[in-house]
Amino acid sequence: MIHRGDETVGSARRLLLIGDAAALGVAGAGDARCEVRANALDGIDAAGREFLVIAVVAGSMGGRLEAVLRGVREANGRARVVILARMFEEPAAARLVQTFEGGRPLADDYVILPTSGEILLGTADGAGGQARQTTLRPIPARAGDAERIRDLERLATEDDLTGLKNRRYIREFGRQIIELAAAEGGRVTLLVFDIDDFKHYNDMYGHPTGDKILREAATLMTRCCREHDVVGRIGGDEFAVIFWDDPRPGRGGAVAERRSRAEHPREPVFIAQRFQRELERSELGLLGPRGRGELTISGGLASFPRDGDNIEELFQRADEALLEAKRSGKNRIHLVGGGGVGAAGG
Repeated sequence: MIHRGDETVGSARRLLLIGDAAALGVAGAGDARCEVRANALDGIDAAGREFLVIAVVAGSMGGRLEAVLRGVREANGRARVVILARMFEEPAAARLVQTFEGGRPLADDYVILPTSGEILLGTADGAGGQARQTTLRPIPARAGDAERIRDLERLATEDDLTGLKNRRYIREFGRQIIELAAAEGGRVTLLVFDIDDFKHYNDMYGHPTGDKILREAATLMTRCCREHDVVGRIGGDEFAVIFWDDPRPGRGGAVAERRSRAEHPREPVFIAQRFQRELERSELGLLGPRGRGELTISGGLASFPRDGDNIEELFQRADEALLEAKRSGKNRIHLVGGGGVGAAGG
């Protein structure tokens, strides 16, 4: 039995999956409580029946996701509508959750794949209309558990100090986006960088100041990057950025239209150098009156498919380039096999 508030639901199917759910890692699609419709029009037709949750697989809809969500809403105004998205589809999913028509969002929530039918049914206990990164979780047993579970979800994918994505997220996002790039002719560049002589700042000013430096660096790097690039902290003072370009122009609505097809690694180099300049210009009062211009970074860049076939190889090659940048005098960005591209402005 499934309980939702005072409503008790018997053996009837309570979850409708629209799209190629099994191919994208939705476990339990054959559960007795779950109905699956691979075809979007069949799914909209089925949505008119009583379902607790209706989940739409973004990757199966192509450029029709918004239209499918509208059709589902028109067919069923009571069900909770959830988008199933791969990591690189998260910006579009979040936008649709925040797009209101007729006083309701096109979708109530989004869930990052892979997931399961049990987890999707669990979203019925969540706060409607609030986009969030969702990972594997059980159905909350009590209403008070929902907030705690959302905090655990955030901690599973975000760095608690800086608010950036964490190492686990960066690795999995890199795996997914390289898989997409290999299938559709896209390009991906990984930047790994750290703050030069960071231990010196911790020793001289104390760890609270060191933490402020890390948060400042995170904020500046995020501002310098394009909206869809993913910035993460992967440990200590080491950060990573995944630069990628959608190989499917014209698909995905306004988000896709804002994405430029970058020259790899030329544009990532430009963004990294812009970050170097911003860091040197930043007013770091926490380092005292002479703090401005003291902080520098060194970084290494590696690109798919030129430098590696998977995210592990790109990390290895980018780390090698980072070490070479350190040996060359720091405050530099190095390319794999291409030497240094100089300090900020160099």
